[in-house]
Amino acid sequence: MFHVKLHGSDAMARGADEKLVSRRIKLPRRIVEKPLRQVSRRLLMALFVMALTVLIVWLDRAGYHDNANDKVDFLDCVYYATVTLSTTGYGDIVPYSDSARLVNVLLITPLRVLFLIILVGTTLEVLTERTREEWRLSRWRKNLREHTVVVGFGTKGRSALQTLLSTGLSKEQVVIVDPSAKVIDIANAEGFTGVVGDATRSDVLLRAEVQKARQIVIATQRDDTAVLVTLTARQLNRGAKIVAAVREEENAPLLRQSGADAVITSASAAGRLLGLSVLSPSAGTVMEDLIQQGSGLDLIERPVNRAEVGKSVRDTDDLVVSVLRGHRLLPYDDPHASPLQLTDRVITIVRAAPPSSPPVVLGSVD
Repeated sequence: MFHVKLHGSDAMARGADEKLVSRRIKLPRRIVEKPLRQVSRRLLMALFVMALTVLIVWLDRAGYHDNANDKVDFLDCVYYATVTLSTTGYGDIVPYSDSARLVNVLLITPLRVLFLIILVGTTLEVLTERTREEWRLSRWRKNLREHTVVVGFGTKGRSALQTLLSTGLSKEQVVIVDPSAKVIDIANAEGFTGVVGDATRSDVLLRAEVQKARQIVIATQRDDTAVLVTLTARQLNRGAKIVAAVREEENAPLLRQSGADAVITSASAAGRLLGLSVLSPSAGTVMEDLIQQGSGLDLIERPVNRAEVGKSVRDTDDLVVSVLRGHRLLPYDDPHASPLQLTDRVITIVRAAPPSSPPVVLGSVD
């Protein structure tokens, strides 16, 4: 039996943020003005409409009649504009000349309608916001297929996601799961859909549509959390590729038993790279370049094409370093790696090229 070794604080632990906004889906949205600024702008527009109405009435005040004293002064103009724009209309001040009535039809009435639209616009926007959000969420669920779920948006999760994006993955096909609402807000600002919640819970992963995902990246800060997330994700999706990161190498077998297809030991990997750089700084630079997609040299996996079937790995055009045959990973110098079979996949080193250009072939291994 394996025991999970704990290390460090857990960024995936349940915190105050999760209690407040637990298991919410947050779709990325465009940046909009702050609500207070929107309301202030609309109030200024309403005041401008009212001032314009007062000015129109004041300029044509001779065509209006006041039942109280037959005289229309500036205060009466303000009063008339107020009750008219608010559609109250007491009838104590009325337009009686033809010009005043024509101005009411052509100017005052459109201003009244505009005034009402400005006042109720904010209310209507609030009422329709939830409907629009539900519609967007429904459409998102319907269209989401074969996507990538990243659990944990810390340093490891971000780095893994950057590598995937450099290979052509679109942001619309990524869902971030993290217990922190602030982290999900950052992910939204970068164009990713986020789910706030604890990924060890099946209902949280279901909100991320993990059952329809093609690949799952687990980049939590604690190994026990990674194990629970892997178990839950594998139970919900038997066919997805699950890659998990652990801090302690002794926990890697437990991750594999839990259903992870690949386990990366972050602490050991960093230590090995440091040791290699001490022995040979150039070799360390090359290794770091290989794991950084999109620049310099790239390490890629591809299927064997028909022209390569039956050939030795040394006879291929690419620089083949390993052959994946079924569940066996054979090094290029393994006698069983050659000849290549149609169902094989090869791990090759190519020079990074722009997305529109094919990879540059480096040659074969001698």
